[in-house]
Amino acid sequence: MSLGLSFKGSTLKHGTSLRTLIRKSAELSGPGLLIVGDRQGAVFGGLLDCPLKPTAKRKYQGTNQTFVFTTIYGEPRLFRPTGANRYYYMCLNDLLALGGGGNYALCLHEDLLTGTSGTCDTFGNKCLAHSPEFDLKDVELWGFTHDSPRP
Repeated sequence: MSLGLSFKGSTLKHGTSLRTLIRKSAELSGPGLLIVGDRQGAVFGGLLDCPLKPTAKRKYQGTNQTFVFTTIYGEPRLFRPTGANRYYYMCLNDLLALGGGGNYALCLHEDLLTGTSGTCDTFGNKCLAHSPEFDLKDVELWGFTHDSPRP
């Protein structure tokens, strides 16, 4: 059995809309890797459960398998849950946020053009971008596939 990645959505290919990203996530079942690039060259994101399911109220979802990452500290850095809370991620129709307690580790706004990042208790992370408020260059969602061995 081998593990592969399956591309499901990109702002460059599908436009800048969180609703479109949510709709494209329906093609995934299992973890999805959210990869975000800002206009200053930072690459960051996190692992979430897919398909993304928007809630009417601010309700957190996910498991302790959720994490966030960044490349701005000279090498890739992964931040796993600290156990401080269960604020893994929140999906609304106008916001996708990872982490909580203090700030969101990563928050993408409805138009997928801007976002914020800050320290949060959930992951014990530093800011994932070069600055707490940033303009997005691209947002991608990748899924994992399992290939069964052929007889």
